[in-house]
Amino acid sequence: MRHALGLAARALGRVAPNPAVGCVIVVPNGTIVGRGWTQDGGRPHAETVALAQAGDAARGATAYVTLEPCAHIGQTPPCADALIRAGVARVVAAIEDPDTRVKGGGFTMLRNAGIGVDVGTLKSEAGKLNEGFFKRITEHRPLVTLKFAQSLDGRIATATGESKWITGEDARRFGHLLRAKHDAILVGIGTVLADDPELTCRLPGLETASPIRVVLDTSLRLGEGSRLAKTARDIPTIVFTTAKDGAALRAAGVEIVEVARDARGRPDIASVLHALAERGITRLLVEGGASVHATFINRGFADRLEVFRAPILLGGASQASVEALAAISLDETPRFRCVGRRKLGADLLESFEARA
Repeated sequence: MRHALGLAARALGRVAPNPAVGCVIVVPNGTIVGRGWTQDGGRPHAETVALAQAGDAARGATAYVTLEPCAHIGQTPPCADALIRAGVARVVAAIEDPDTRVKGGGFTMLRNAGIGVDVGTLKSEAGKLNEGFFKRITEHRPLVTLKFAQSLDGRIATATGESKWITGEDARRFGHLLRAKHDAILVGIGTVLADDPELTCRLPGLETASPIRVVLDTSLRLGEGSRLAKTARDIPTIVFTTAKDGAALRAAGVEIVEVARDARGRPDIASVLHALAERGITRLLVEGGASVHATFINRGFADRLEVFRAPILLGGASQASVEALAAISLDETPRFRCVGRRKLGADLLESFEARA
């Protein structure tokens, strides 16, 4: 099952709105005869890939799957039916699919066909892997990860706005890998106006893995001459706004979505997340700036943090990575737990998850 989870992780950021699933087919003597993961665009599914590789050897074998095999007919036939036709003797699944079209139905199909079914192996790990898919189904929003590139004292730019580059090349490469592992990337209009970013993945071999680009732009200040607008026909780009214009941007291929205002007159984050979930987004990477980060944290929508820390100090006059938060006491402040650390050249990446 750990091997299947590793295979499933290869599909993150490339299969939305589907989950990232891994499947390993093992014959009684312990030999792996087939393995697969959900392919780009969400199909074919992991089971179909693994069964095709196993061929006749799948008969009497055990299939290890990171998520309940689907039981409904969508753009592909049910995976539960494919496992039955292949003649597997046993299916070991990590976790039940929360989608009401499945939700136990795949297991029922398998058991009715005389196939042994075990559920729960590495359930927690499987839930973490597809947390974005589960949130989209149960909470109608994607998993949200905030990304910071900051100094030791939590600053993202000098007092004059200089920010390229706080972190080194290794950290920046890993940041591009994070983009490839998410369905969409979000920034505020302030970041766009300051940096004119492309928000693409530029790692060799992963150029096609660039996420959908999302901008929060209250007054539609994004220009038609920006890199985002110029490339919108090649890479989907969505602007969430409270304004009613945007004809020039639409003509350039940018999708303009008007949403409700929050208390500050800006696009309401809950409405934005719901709209992204409706578009099939399961994993959202938020790259700032400081005001956007604060908004997600204040609203309780910061599920994970990826904090790249450079060994430099910028001082109090420089720009903080997060604007003022709503918490007024230590008891109220948002809390996270560290789940990983890694060295990236001279920099340190620390990964955090929100505490329940």
